[in-house]
Amino acid sequence: MASKQKSDVKVLKGQEAEDKILEYVRRMNRPYGAVDVAANLKGAVPKAATQKILVALAEKGELVQKNYSKTTFFVANQAKIDTLSPEKISTLEEEYKKSDEENKGLALQIKSATAELSRIKNLPSDSELNEQLTSLEDAIAKRISLLQPLRSGAPPISAEEVAPIDADWLKWREEWVRRKKIFNSLWVLATDSLPPQDATILSEDLGIEHDTPEHAALEKGQLCIDAKKNSLKRKR
Repeated sequence: MASKQKSDVKVLKGQEAEDKILEYVRRMNRPYGAVDVAANLKGAVPKAATQKILVALAEKGELVQKNYSKTTFFVANQAKIDTLSPEKISTLEEEYKKSDEENKGLALQIKSATAELSRIKNLPSDSELNEQLTSLEDAIAKRISLLQPLRSGAPPISAEEVAPIDADWLKWREEWVRRKKIFNSLWVLATDSLPPQDATILSEDLGIEHDTPEHAALEKGQLCIDAKKNSLKRKR
């Protein structure tokens, strides 16, 4: 048979045992039987000694003894438990209010600091800033190289060189206007009997791209107005 292991718990006797039991019952502040106290103290005071000490403490008025059926329960005498005076309670309440206000202030500071940290994290890093600066410097250098011929007094384009460009512009401008009129006429015929919503769906299915607001603005711009004037002059 295996030998029983010896317990490492120190067994208390006399006043030490009494103080230990009284301290435990007061700390827990709830009814206990002798068996429960001995078990919860993990053998520091034997069960038989615990029963005797509890009874003795009850006789001294430190504990209150009550019998339920065949079981005796012991609870700390509430009259002998230390309580806080009204002045002490008032002082503690003031300290609590002060601490609570400080905590609220700290919470606001943490919130503000967290928001600032989030903003800083979203800013470009040093390496990203360097890359952006390098890219910007390259773009500036390219623009300067394009402007350099003008700074050196390069001759402007002559009227003879401009004339063919204007002619091409007028030619393709008129062609575009003509084709747009043809398309609009055909589109009106094709969708005249359709509700606007169905006409829109048909346009999307066919992949038709209508003029955007930018196109409309360009039509009203000086470039197209001059083209119309030049076209009228040519027809005359």
